[in-house]
Amino acid sequence: MCLIIKGNKKHDPISVLSVLQRLFKSLPYVERTQLIRAKVPILRFRERGSDLEFDLNFNNTVGIRNTFLLRSYAFADLRIRPLILVVKKWAQHNHINDASKGTLSSYTLVLLVLHYLQTLNVPVLPSLQMDYPDSFFPLMDIDMLLLGFLGYYATVFSWDRKVISVREAKAFPKNNSPTWRNKFICVEEPFERNNVARAVHEKIKFDAIKAEFAVSYRILEDESSRR
Repeated sequence: MCLIIKGNKKHDPISVLSVLQRLFKSLPYVERTQLIRAKVPILRFRERGSDLEFDLNFNNTVGIRNTFLLRSYAFADLRIRPLILVVKKWAQHNHINDASKGTLSSYTLVLLVLHYLQTLNVPVLPSLQMDYPDSFFPLMDIDMLLLGFLGYYATVFSWDRKVISVREAKAFPKNNSPTWRNKFICVEEPFERNNVARAVHEKIKFDAIKAEFAVSYRILEDESSRR
């Protein structure tokens, strides 16, 4: 969610979210409030008695555009939403889905999935920012999409040489700009064009992420071959 305060006065996001955090702690239906001091600060909280978790930012309007973009991709093919949910669960289970701890944010994971689906020999997805087709050719079942997703990042994608771009529906070569230079994982934000995977700044975390792709791919590939 995004809280927008209009006007000429410039507000500090941390200050605004800190005030909200104090107020939320007095609400009986809100629990586990956490202020995450990232580049885009987030106030994370849960609804008491349920598994619903919310992320609230302040005046991050690009996030609104991202939401509409990802929603459009989600409705492009019925298999995309369940595939993304499975990938998120896989990443959470393997402890590589927490940007505050130097691994992958959920947004980065979504862009990884979309990029994979855009770069198949027969793409499941186009770039919605470049092209708006009426329908998409169904390529394969979701279990094979998941296996292909893991295999693509485990054995095909060049992490050290390529930048993932959902905006362009391809991976382009890294250049020497500060945005991409010496970064372990490069995933372009579709609007601001910065690196949404910049939280992965330790080699040990990067190696752990790559290892989970490789191990999970081998396990699923072995199970698939036995069917």
